[in-house]
Amino acid sequence: MKAQQRALSNPVGLWWRLLTLVSGANIVFWILLYRQLHDRAPVAAGTTSQTGAMLLLCAVYVFGCAFRSVLPRADVQRICLVDSFLSSVLVGRSVATVAELCFAAQWAIILGQLGHSAGADTAVNAAGVILPLIVIAEICSWYAVLTMNFLFNAIENSLWAVTFLVVGIGLGRLLPEFDGPVFCLLVAGLIGIACYLAFLVVVDVPMYLKRWRAGLLDGSRYLHPLEGLRDTATRWIVTHEFDHWKDEIAWMSLYFSAAVWASLALCALSSFDDHLSRYRVRAAIASPARPASLPVLQRVHSSAQPQAGTF
Repeated sequence: MKAQQRALSNPVGLWWRLLTLVSGANIVFWILLYRQLHDRAPVAAGTTSQTGAMLLLCAVYVFGCAFRSVLPRADVQRICLVDSFLSSVLVGRSVATVAELCFAAQWAIILGQLGHSAGADTAVNAAGVILPLIVIAEICSWYAVLTMNFLFNAIENSLWAVTFLVVGIGLGRLLPEFDGPVFCLLVAGLIGIACYLAFLVVVDVPMYLKRWRAGLLDGSRYLHPLEGLRDTATRWIVTHEFDHWKDEIAWMSLYFSAAVWASLALCALSSFDDHLSRYRVRAAIASPARPASLPVLQRVHSSAQPQAGTF
């Protein structure tokens, strides 16, 4: 009991508590969002189904991240905080894969939705490459986990960087098309993506490359994928040492907080589907010009009418 209390009171234990608290709040936010969006009166059948799909995808991501927050682990190192099969890399990586694919699908749906609404082919094309890139990234992640080769973690995160660079280009193309709350959400998305890309380029990818180089110098042996599959299911190392977790804390904290908030925000943005025309900038500019053309039409119509005394 005393050992458990000491584990919870050290820096890693405090960080773990914070992760759990944030994840609990995220679940509450999703429930509130579900009640707000799912229970509203449907405007169109297509809108309802898309909103339902976004809520489902968001739920998988929110609850998946909550699971991983309660049972944190570092895949290649095989370390965790709770001695349980649920903390094994096989379980945790499987949950992460499904959750991340759902998160990517959310971005693909929202970019496609906004792109079609604005007639922006750039955004529509960007939406089409998101899932294929993330599927390749997940394959690299699994290969890194099974073989314990950090190089493939670096490739995985580089692919995430490429994906969100493409997403950023799509969002940037949409900026001139919208105003109001949609414009504000697009700007917030671009700022978040810029910060995420900076983190990947400056911190995350170099960290995995450094670990890979260190493994080469140490002569570390890579596992065969089948050997690694068994290893992920049967071996986990419980540790609360700060030195073992210090490089994981930054990315996990951002992943289980800001990334989940982004997923929730995408749900909220998808609910604008039937109101997007209200926030179209070009539609708003074009509409005042219509009354100005009425007198011309009236003059043409008047000239076509027979004048008194012509018969």
